[in-house]
Amino acid sequence: MTVSAENILLLGSLLLFLSIIASKTSFKLGIPTLILFLVVGMLAGSDGIGHIYFNDPKLAQLLGVVALTFILFSGGLETKWESIKPILWQGISVSTLGVLITAMSVGVFSSYLLGYSLAEGMLLGAIVSSTDAAAVFSILRSRSVGLKGNLRPMLELESGSNDPMAYFLTVSFIYLIAEPDATVVSLIPKFFKGMALGAGAGYCFGKIMIWIINRIKLDIDGLYPVLILSLVFFTFSFTDFIGGNGFLAVYISAVILGNASFLHKKSLIKFYDGQAWLMQIVMFITLGLLVYPSEIVPVIGPGVLIALFLIFIARPAAIFISLSFFKDLNVRKKFFLSWVGLRGAVPIIFATYPLLAGIESARTIFNLVFFISVSSVLLQGTTLPMVARWLRVSVPEKLKRKFPLDIELKDNFKSELVELDIPDNSPAIGKLVMKLDLPKTALIVLIHRDGKYITASGDTEIQPRDHLLVMADNKTTVEKVFERFSINPAHH
Repeated sequence: MTVSAENILLLGSLLLFLSIIASKTSFKLGIPTLILFLVVGMLAGSDGIGHIYFNDPKLAQLLGVVALTFILFSGGLETKWESIKPILWQGISVSTLGVLITAMSVGVFSSYLLGYSLAEGMLLGAIVSSTDAAAVFSILRSRSVGLKGNLRPMLELESGSNDPMAYFLTVSFIYLIAEPDATVVSLIPKFFKGMALGAGAGYCFGKIMIWIINRIKLDIDGLYPVLILSLVFFTFSFTDFIGGNGFLAVYISAVILGNASFLHKKSLIKFYDGQAWLMQIVMFITLGLLVYPSEIVPVIGPGVLIALFLIFIARPAAIFISLSFFKDLNVRKKFFLSWVGLRGAVPIIFATYPLLAGIESARTIFNLVFFISVSSVLLQGTTLPMVARWLRVSVPEKLKRKFPLDIELKDNFKSELVELDIPDNSPAIGKLVMKLDLPKTALIVLIHRDGKYITASGDTEIQPRDHLLVMADNKTTVEKVFERFSINPAHH
């Protein structure tokens, strides 16, 4: 096939379409979507049936950095400060100290197993040290896994904030390999400088984004996503230019923006969620094209050993040590956090850095990282719901949300939407809504019954196992509603 703009668009559109169809199938089969994106790319590559030759790590890295920027920004926009505030320091500990422990333990094990120098082993450990936000977010959402307590915000905070630490360790060990005279001590000031500038720039640019979006008053609404896009890339590139961590700046700026009121907030969050999914697909297909399956075979043996060490030893050690300062999480929750340390495309993106730096063992490291990441998503991703049930950290099926409503309340809106199931022994059964004696500031918005949605009116009779959507003005009113229906609010 002749390489032309038209043919590239044709192949690109076909690969995107096949990936989306594959993702729909994966939901039913329980296979992580991200793996199928990789498979599509590998099948289309030079070793696959598509015979598309692609061997450009620089382009793959560029696409990966752009994609990761989108994914972190979208994840930050959807991160609620009220959710992460109680576990903020736990998340920071896991995303810094936990990443460091993972990198060091895997690094020492890999250098001994592969016969590498300690610096090369540490480089491999650094690359696979972070969990992948894309993998964690997509699997939790696609498998509809409801988690008790603060586990979900903990996972989202960790997977969204540990990439900066892994990035720093990766470029640092590349520097140490390229400059044998350099010392680890010389990297410490760089670490604090990068993190401080990244956090400071992220906070400042987040506030600037809010100010600009709410005051610029564009005549064309369609330009607001473009405006934010320019601000996001400027945040990343400017922070990197001044020596800060650009990924950290993007994530923090998104959290600041997502927890504020700004024009077209609902539509913009949806837009960037779609963009993040597009970037995930493009990223995984590109990385699938970049890898050669024939080169993976020789590293399967050590790859299996390193993957098992990472999953069963390094990750649990990182979680238990980094969270040993906090008493909020019990042992079962720590074991679950240990199991949900999925490695996805982010380590594979970071594995392109040694390729471009000309590290001697770079190609082997890339293939090992690819194999480890795929193994992690396959093993941990497919078993996530089962492990959650086994450790009793998942929300029972009957308590999951059943109303597919797209409602966004303004930040200064004090009312709450609550879903509740009517138990068989509830005193409300058989009563009309008007006879329930609910607080005046509580309203039954909708009833889900026998697969149908019913608009609640005064003469609607409450029946066993009804699922109600109730609006209340505050938490006190919510508690009174639960009391009227004899429902334990701790289960909701």
